[in-house]
Amino acid sequence: MKLLVFVAVCGVLAGPCAASGAGRLSSRTVTTKYGALKGSIVSPDGGLRHSLQPVEVFLGVPYASAPTGAMRFMPPGTPTHWKGIRMADRPAPVCPQRPPDVHNETDALRRMPAGRLEHLRRLLPHLQKQSEDCLYLNIYTPAVG
Repeated sequence: MKLLVFVAVCGVLAGPCAASGAGRLSSRTVTTKYGALKGSIVSPDGGLRHSLQPVEVFLGVPYASAPTGAMRFMPPGTPTHWKGIRMADRPAPVCPQRPPDVHNETDALRRMPAGRLEHLRRLLPHLQKQSEDCLYLNIYTPAVG
């Protein structure tokens, strides 16, 4: 349940950026000790207000390697280095979770308030792509230049 709430909060915070589309590709390349990244520039207000400055977004940046096989329940390892420029313009899969069934509105409204039901329906498309390897960051930073 805590994970679902966390994902819901992240969805609320990232939603306005996502609503503005993928944005335009960033002109700069950021070099990390694991490889180079290129993100995108998005408007955090979804184009509704002009008071918020654009941000540079790097989505799906690996911060560790998932332990697999005999290492299954061990701590994660160091991320794998990559060659070339890694496009960080799409979110990585989310951790596996089973959200509540919200397809039957009448039944769902017996278990939760209408506002939560509406929010869960907006969140469901973001939960379609799931993986046990969910060791990725979404980084938001003020756009430069």
